[in-house]
Amino acid sequence: MTNTVIEVYEYLDSIAPFELQESYDNAGLLVGDADAVVTGVLLCLDSTEAIIDEAIEKGCNLVIAHHPIVFNGLKRFVGENYVQRTIIKAIKNDIAIIAIHTNLDNVLTNGVNEMIATKLGMNSISILAPKDQDILEEVAGAGLVGKLSTSMKGKEFLDHLKEKMELSVVKHTHICFEKIKKVAICGGSGGFLLEHAKAAGAQVFVTSDYKYHEFFDADGDIIIADIGHYESEQYTIELLYKIVKEKFSTFAAHYTLQSTNPVYYY
Repeated sequence: MTNTVIEVYEYLDSIAPFELQESYDNAGLLVGDADAVVTGVLLCLDSTEAIIDEAIEKGCNLVIAHHPIVFNGLKRFVGENYVQRTIIKAIKNDIAIIAIHTNLDNVLTNGVNEMIATKLGMNSISILAPKDQDILEEVAGAGLVGKLSTSMKGKEFLDHLKEKMELSVVKHTHICFEKIKKVAICGGSGGFLLEHAKAAGAQVFVTSDYKYHEFFDADGDIIIADIGHYESEQYTIELLYKIVKEKFSTFAAHYTLQSTNPVYYY
């Protein structure tokens, strides 16, 4: 028995429908033959040249990444940047690339934000900003809000966050609450959800990619905790491995062995 690229794609679509991706996104099958038999899958956050090299080394002809390697149309393929070089290398080596991005962000069950909530030991979770639901019976949308199993003091929560998310640093606003119980989460760039987090009664909003002046928007109503984009989504690889491994037994699934985080801390 064998499985094809399109069969993997369709299963991912059943978990996190690609129709749920945001309008700016480019999730889906980006490179490769949909009818190719899958020999192995490499799971990662970002498709890069090094990831394609790793796929070749491991005998994988399918890469499933969280972030799309292509967001906008490309007019030429001459290897002048990492996007073009990655795609050229994938095509030359018959490697397909699937991106499962904001559609995986926008589902509650088996979604990016549920994974973070699980790591933080949260319960009573729900979607922070629900979408109009024409596609699924299950509620979908951006972000998540829930409760910690026990209340924590501000710095105690930040220590908890650093430990569970394996962080070297957290950028945060003034600790304006004595106790933390309700937490809002958005993996990746979540600043657009700040008012939703406030309206939900969260004491802390865990997300990433905040600019200097945007931290002022906390305005004493909430604690913004910016943990870094890669750091907020790093466990998505673990989530994708679980999703693929539970369904398919005809090929091997592999975590990438490398960090594709382009940001370093000194």
